[in-house]
Amino acid sequence: MVEILGHEGISTPALRLRPWRAEDAVALVAAHRDPLLRRWLTTSLASDTEARRWIDDQSEGWATGVRFSFAILECRGKNGDAGRPVGHIAVTATDSSKALATVGYWTSAEVRGRGIAGRALEVVSRWAFDSQRIMPLTRLDLLHAVDNHASCSVAKKCRYALRSILPAQPPAFPRDGHLHVRINNDA
Repeated sequence: MVEILGHEGISTPALRLRPWRAEDAVALVAAHRDPLLRRWLTTSLASDTEARRWIDDQSEGWATGVRFSFAILECRGKNGDAGRPVGHIAVTATDSSKALATVGYWTSAEVRGRGIAGRALEVVSRWAFDSQRIMPLTRLDLLHAVDNHASCSVAKKCRYALRSILPAQPPAFPRDGHLHVRINNDA
């Protein structure tokens, strides 16, 4: 198992990123009830069965080394105990050499606007380029809908440069999108 622990700030709890687990299904379904989240996602999980199937798919991605999917948990209290998942972030290989990957993320409604997506994106980006040894990444791409201003702000804060505007490609990407890119300067 891989865990990535973000650093705790003065008033900001630390984050723990770890692979999704079967017991996370309830939190996953609860997060997917949010209409704003469903607006941006191509997959909506409405039942525990769908959530467990999705979690199984994420585990398969880890096993094959082509998709690293993390549940984002906030650590609270003196012991840094992690609660239930409050978000998701994944790095997915997009070419056979595993030099290019996409990164995608979401946070649940109750924590949105607290900087969790940006902190998780920065930690995962550094991990993807520096720590993990399965994908020899030279570049991370981040795609979001043009009108998803929150994701655009997160991308820019984490040094993902806006590279281009992409036309919609329904059904997988029903709206025009922004392509942000972060290059591995050590590659």
